[in-house]
Amino acid sequence: MPPGSEDLVLFTHLLRKPDKELDVERAALLIAEDEHAGLDIAQCVAQLDRLGEKARLQILRSGFRPGRAPVSVALTAILSLLYRDEGFRGNALDYYDPRNSFLNDVLERKVGIPITLALVLIGVARRAGLRLEGVSFPGHFLVRATSESGAHIYVDPFEGRIISREDMEAVWEASTGHPGPIDDTVLVSASHRQIIGRLLNNLRCIYEIQGDGPRLCHVLARLAVVNPSPEAEQSLERARLTPPAPRISIN
Repeated sequence: MPPGSEDLVLFTHLLRKPDKELDVERAALLIAEDEHAGLDIAQCVAQLDRLGEKARLQILRSGFRPGRAPVSVALTAILSLLYRDEGFRGNALDYYDPRNSFLNDVLERKVGIPITLALVLIGVARRAGLRLEGVSFPGHFLVRATSESGAHIYVDPFEGRIISREDMEAVWEASTGHPGPIDDTVLVSASHRQIIGRLLNNLRCIYEIQGDGPRLCHVLARLAVVNPSPEAEQSLERARLTPPAPRISIN
């Protein structure tokens, strides 16, 4: 469908909500619906619900009630379920496959990139009584939990493991070219709007690399909704008139 059609209207309506009320899963699935006409969004949400119920049972097997388990116990149980039992993993073989950015495809194929795997992890954890947050770390989206002491525990959703400060410093250096220290401003939790913007920017990069003008226009129309500005509108107009220039950095 061209930008301005029914799917864009629904996306715009959703993004008008305050960030705390913004349903990030539904927003991500509306992005996927642009590629998968007639996508059954309710069925995708039901898949997350089923995984959430499995996560609750996994926590119970650890000897704790969901919502009452120590953060480290609940997090370990959920990571074990998703990455060991269910087989979710980062798509290292075909990182730039657009399907890695569509939440329905990630749920079906169980492969993705950091940000879409983070959406699965955060959504399943929430259903199992554990609050996780996304972190827009440069070059590699992360997830964090907050322990009972207030300390942050960081997870690499691409590999499904808890990572150390040293691990993050290595990613920081690879992404920024600087050895550190890490600028702590990049470790704050990402808003729902920021998550959707980053997801769209990943697709933008892919379609620019592929020279796919029509799909790029669809993505840019949604980016103009997420972050409205004259520059966003100008980017959309340029894409309609000229072939896209290559970009890099998908995360």
